[in-house]
Amino acid sequence: MAETPKRHDFQTSADLERVTDYAEEKEINTSDLENALSLVEGKYSEEKAAKLQREKELARVVIKKEDVDLIVEEMEIPRVAAERRLREHKGDVVEALVSLTN
Repeated sequence: MAETPKRHDFQTSADLERVTDYAEEKEINTSDLENALSLVEGKYSEEKAAKLQREKELARVVIKKEDVDLIVEEMEIPRVAAERRLREHKGDVVEALVSLTN
């Protein structure tokens, strides 16, 4: 004769409630969250300022049109990329070409 399934097992239900009561969520401390956000924002601001400073420094570098043309023709890259690479290497066309080949 087959056993009939139990309709409700009170012991299992009580065990389940004990487990869920044990796993309570912790509240997030808002001051910790604010501190973390301010640290991230500060780091972002520093990186943005450093990037802006680097762009200003690169803009001051004088490059020759002939050097840009040479890099564009030889390396088959866009003019903007050639200018950027030249500026990064302080206008030295040889260093710029070497960096593009490596």
